[in-house]
Amino acid sequence: MRPASVKDVADRAGVAVGTVSNVLNYPDRVSARTQEKVQRAIEELGFVRNDAARQLRAGRSRTIGMVLLDAANPFFASVARGAEDAAAVAGSSVMFASSRHDARREARYIDLFEEQRVQGLLVSPVGSIAARVAELKAHGLVVVLLDREGDPELYSSVSVDDVHGGYLAASHLVETGRTRIAFVGGGRHLQQVADRLRGAEKAVAEHPGVSLEFLPTEELNVLAGREVGQALVRRSRALLPDGVFCANDLLATGVLQSVLLAESLEVPRDIALIGYDDIDFASSAIVPLSSIRQPAEEIGRTAIRLLAQELEDPQAPHEHVVFKPELVVRGSTGAARPKV
Repeated sequence: MRPASVKDVADRAGVAVGTVSNVLNYPDRVSARTQEKVQRAIEELGFVRNDAARQLRAGRSRTIGMVLLDAANPFFASVARGAEDAAAVAGSSVMFASSRHDARREARYIDLFEEQRVQGLLVSPVGSIAARVAELKAHGLVVVLLDREGDPELYSSVSVDDVHGGYLAASHLVETGRTRIAFVGGGRHLQQVADRLRGAEKAVAEHPGVSLEFLPTEELNVLAGREVGQALVRRSRALLPDGVFCANDLLATGVLQSVLLAESLEVPRDIALIGYDDIDFASSAIVPLSSIRQPAEEIGRTAIRLLAQELEDPQAPHEHVVFKPELVVRGSTGAARPKV
């Protein structure tokens, strides 16, 4: 007879698997009545907690590995902070690495973490790593994907609906009267950029007379945004976009710097500007940046919860958490300049 699993306990108690995990890991999140039901089911089934998961919470486990897409981006730094805080509550630690959007660098770090026999691995991937994750799973290493939806058969994931975020950003620019919109971002090979662009395209398609121009960049940083901004300000008024949506706040910051240095242009009078991520700097820029907010720290905390949940019961179904982004309106967007 096989030992009872978390799913068996959940079925006996009439609750979700996640609720059982919360009773075991975060009892303060669950009502006393629900805790009593779960504990009764545990006793009736003779459920014994998985040793690896118990060690994670007791602080006797190995390190958790975390491969970020770009540690220089404040958004990913906040994701890491959330994961680190959640792991610390369980008495564990997190070791960070940054792929810098380089698939080969990402592969080397994943190999390194596997060699070090980390307890689990959190990855914000450059591209598809399904085959590698399948190998890691076969070797007994639990993997949770960050900022990317995953294969329900292979791993759990936590992400943000970037298509919806792109739609919110472009819709906001249209609602403020902008009709010539430019999207500034890295190549379409980056899933997050492709999804944000797709959302913007969807919003623009709903408004006849509004155009969308794609301005790809090699990098997703302030310098790349500044270069795009410099190219824009050299354009004639007839070719100048009146609304710019940047794939992240770093790009938006660079565009803002270049536009402000052009004495003939103002934000938002001539160009309305919106970024993505809502990093801390966005609200304190010389012209406060409108942005699409992602719950960065919550993404990190949720990833640790999913990891602990799978360590508790390797047979439990994978969970995919998708957060909805929010529009944050500040001074960099506003009504379009009146037509004369």
